[in-house]
Amino acid sequence: MSTTTATTSLSRRLTRVPRRPRLVGAEFLKLRKRRGLVLSTLALTVVPMIIAYTVLLILHAANPAKYGPAGGLENFSGSMELLSQLGIVAAILVGATLGAGDQSSGVFRELVVTGRSRLALLAARVPAGLGLVLTAVGAAFALTAGASTVFAGSSDIPGAGLLVSSAAWLALVTGLALVLALGVSSALGSRGTTIGILLGWQLIAMPLLLQFGALGSLREGLLEAATQRLEPAKLFEGGVTVPMSLTAALAVIAAWIVVPLALGAWRTCTRDA
Repeated sequence: MSTTTATTSLSRRLTRVPRRPRLVGAEFLKLRKRRGLVLSTLALTVVPMIIAYTVLLILHAANPAKYGPAGGLENFSGSMELLSQLGIVAAILVGATLGAGDQSSGVFRELVVTGRSRLALLAARVPAGLGLVLTAVGAAFALTAGASTVFAGSSDIPGAGLLVSSAAWLALVTGLALVLALGVSSALGSRGTTIGILLGWQLIAMPLLLQFGALGSLREGLLEAATQRLEPAKLFEGGVTVPMSLTAALAVIAAWIVVPLALGAWRTCTRDA
């Protein structure tokens, strides 16, 4: 092999490596350009935390005897419960947009004819969506954690271990919602339908099914049962509805990741451009 041949081969390899990061960057850029989506994501995560702690501070300043400090462990727990639900809604909006946005806008055909792998296009949307959602949710969590500590007064404050575990659990919950929305919207090809189905499932149907004791061990297959098994015990005391092992919870979470993405990948590969 000559030096010229080796150099050409090496140059080709080097130009192929950044292709996936460029796809991720392109998908993330498309999300950033959707100002309505970005503002909606922030409005669902950061803004409610600002409003909540502002109100708590005003109430405490107006009547300290009746209203306790704005911070503390109790208010942190309540804020996390609210933020987890709002984070799921924001993740569903972003995931549904990622999965069906190109199809509804007619861009999907243009992407396919360029010769790019359809699977690579779908795979690039996962880190791009997580980048947007986790940034917004992370900012809201940082605000909540800071306010709970600074404005705690004489109340108990969340410890460092609880803050870390709460942040990890919140990232898991929102990330799962995004992957689920991405897979379903890629399979259905409709943003609005996906949002309607998943909001009804996540916020209404699944919590109700968890309360049906007659379902027995079948409830272990629900995603919320698995995430409840992993939630910090000090954060939601008595919140676990379905007792299950850690192994079972991880298996259920893995299934809820693989199955929607597999369906979305199959439909993406078989859909007419």
